[in-house]
Amino acid sequence: MNKMLNTFLFIVGATVLNIGIMIILMVILFLIPAVLLNHNVYKKVMPYLNPVLFIGAIVATFFIYNRLIKWFSKRVDMEKYFHPIFKRKR
Repeated sequence: MNKMLNTFLFIVGATVLNIGIMIILMVILFLIPAVLLNHNVYKKVMPYLNPVLFIGAIVATFFIYNRLIKWFSKRVDMEKYFHPIFKRKR
């Protein structure tokens, strides 16, 4: 495989991983109040808690994904296997 194909597959795989992490975190974060709160309290609180949980899932996904990419870039020589996505300014 050449560098362009490696780069394309890496971007697709990283995107799928990022979306998967987000879905898993959203399911976990939305299940926690459902398990911990009483049904009546849950119905009253969730309309206000939904945006907070959604943004929390986005932020947590960003940090997890960032850590995974840093770990991957330390283990793999990116310049050897991947084509640069952005060209340097002259």
